[in-house]
Amino acid sequence: MAIDDKRLIVSDFDFDDVKSNLKLFLEAQTEFTDYDFEGSGMSVLLDILAYNTHYLGFNMNMLANEMFLDSSSLRSSVVSHAKTLGYEVASVRAAKAEVDVTLFDSVKSTGTIPAGTVFNASVDSTNFQFVTITDYTESNTGSQISFANVPIYEGTFVTTRITVDKTDVEQRFVIPDNRVDTNTLIVKVQNSASDTTSTSYTKTTDISQVSSTSANYFIQEVENGKHEIYFGDGVVGKALSTGNIVIMSYVVTNSAAANTASIFSNSAAIDTVIDVTVSTVSPASGGAAAETIASIKFNAPLDYAAQSRCVTAEDYKTFVKRFYPNTQAVSIFGGENGSFDGTVGVVSTPEYGKVFISIKSTTGNNLTDSEKTTLVNNLASFTVASITPVIVDPETLFLILDVNAQFNSSLTTETPNSIASLVNTTLINFNNDDLQQFNSVFRHSKVVSLIDNTDKSITSNVTKITMGKFFTPTLSNSIGYTVNFNNAFFHPHEGHNGANGGVLASTGFKVSGDTVNEQFFDDDGNGNLRIFYLLAGVRTYIDNTAGTINYGTGEIKINPVNIISISDVDGSSSEQIRITVTPDSQDIIPVRNQIIELDLVNTTVSVLQDTISTSSSGTSTTTAGNSVSGVSSSSTISSY
Repeated sequence: MAIDDKRLIVSDFDFDDVKSNLKLFLEAQTEFTDYDFEGSGMSVLLDILAYNTHYLGFNMNMLANEMFLDSSSLRSSVVSHAKTLGYEVASVRAAKAEVDVTLFDSVKSTGTIPAGTVFNASVDSTNFQFVTITDYTESNTGSQISFANVPIYEGTFVTTRITVDKTDVEQRFVIPDNRVDTNTLIVKVQNSASDTTSTSYTKTTDISQVSSTSANYFIQEVENGKHEIYFGDGVVGKALSTGNIVIMSYVVTNSAAANTASIFSNSAAIDTVIDVTVSTVSPASGGAAAETIASIKFNAPLDYAAQSRCVTAEDYKTFVKRFYPNTQAVSIFGGENGSFDGTVGVVSTPEYGKVFISIKSTTGNNLTDSEKTTLVNNLASFTVASITPVIVDPETLFLILDVNAQFNSSLTTETPNSIASLVNTTLINFNNDDLQQFNSVFRHSKVVSLIDNTDKSITSNVTKITMGKFFTPTLSNSIGYTVNFNNAFFHPHEGHNGANGGVLASTGFKVSGDTVNEQFFDDDGNGNLRIFYLLAGVRTYIDNTAGTINYGTGEIKINPVNIISISDVDGSSSEQIRITVTPDSQDIIPVRNQIIELDLVNTTVSVLQDTISTSSSGTSTTTAGNSVSGVSSSSTISSY
């Protein structure tokens, strides 16, 4: 079949392909049979045509991509698509703290902390200011005026006023800064310049709850990351009138920079009172950048599917991420699958009518009491009436690995030290990519395979696992504790290894009545927890029934004990005691609010030359944590 050489290939948009197609087309024309397309001015004309075609193709492709949420790349397009789904894009969030403020004054009957009052703090030698966003008034109790749990936000408190002009059809109410935390936005409408009476407006996203007289405003992200508020038209929401003054007060923030700030002071007198004390209730947290394009693409469809109600676990996840932007991961489980005990933590006993929410924050910190309360209040209007949301802290289950790898020196130029370092990197990547999330299961076979594939010279490895958890004792109080691993312990028979401490170990502590000897926990192999100290290297037991250990469920119950001090953990002062146990299975499965994470500090990697494959004497090296050393060493989990 003859080929029509005069036909252009219109499916190619690459510059070189377009130019080549144009040249082939012209060469097939009788009018240009004698032209040199590469060595004449015609080449320049072909370049121009090819560039023009390439640009048009690129722009059309971009236009087509921007028409759909999942393929959009421009933030303005993504935000626009999200708006059509009724999704409100999260703005930048200011770090928030809570403080108690006391004014010492015997004259004033009442005192006021006005909106915009400045408090100072610093993080890593960088100074920040925190502000109040509303007025707080309290009565004098004799010689002092006390304010409890005052919320303060990092940033500058700004007020913008815009006079309404209904004759200007293009008038907009745009907040002039793109670093505004819209959660701090307060909107009022003053009647006029001569009439200072004002009405507070509330934000709404549900027009079904808005009447023609409702004082509501709507908000949306617009160009350059700024936000615009708009009002009703007299049918859906109260309409504005010419001469009204829109007053917008808000915090312009540095987002996450001030997270962890914990010491605050007033920058000036408060309500003319100079003698002021400020004490921290909860340190600053929650500061975050504006929602990313990837987050919008992920959350907007889920939010639309949820239809403004929390019923399924996915619904709760969607709304939690909306109300708490610092969410890295979230676990939702119904009361039928467990419950929360304030002293024990999450247990398997059902508690119907509740849904439990555990959040891993991007800051690495647990949510403060204030953040938990705010989140529950925000969720309240979206939950089923009979369901009560409860925020529980995540629990980290640490895994300590003891890796013994063999390698064939004839297959590599790497030293044992460098191979050990490579294995360490493999474990770090595995920890970051496969763990540290709710429901992330530790698969022993996968880790072994990853280690074997780290370098072609590694012939095999034996990797042992120890589980670790921390608990925080209340010092100088006789209190019992429960530590639940939710994974079975190794226990092949009654009395297993009882003479040598069983399967459980701990870091050290001291108890009331003995301020000299450092004490530890172990078990007798028969389900009993014991407390001992070392005397000339020998375990001296002071309590053989200090609690119980359930080898099948992984639950450890410590009887009331008066702990007065805690030993260093991993060479640093600590407020916690670590308990380590030998698991029954090499695969570790997190339950409910558990997160699995490798303890890279105490993980050890030993590299030994494979004498079978090389028929030579072996040399080894060991790395502990992220350090690499040519000297064999191991990390001691308990100080014995």
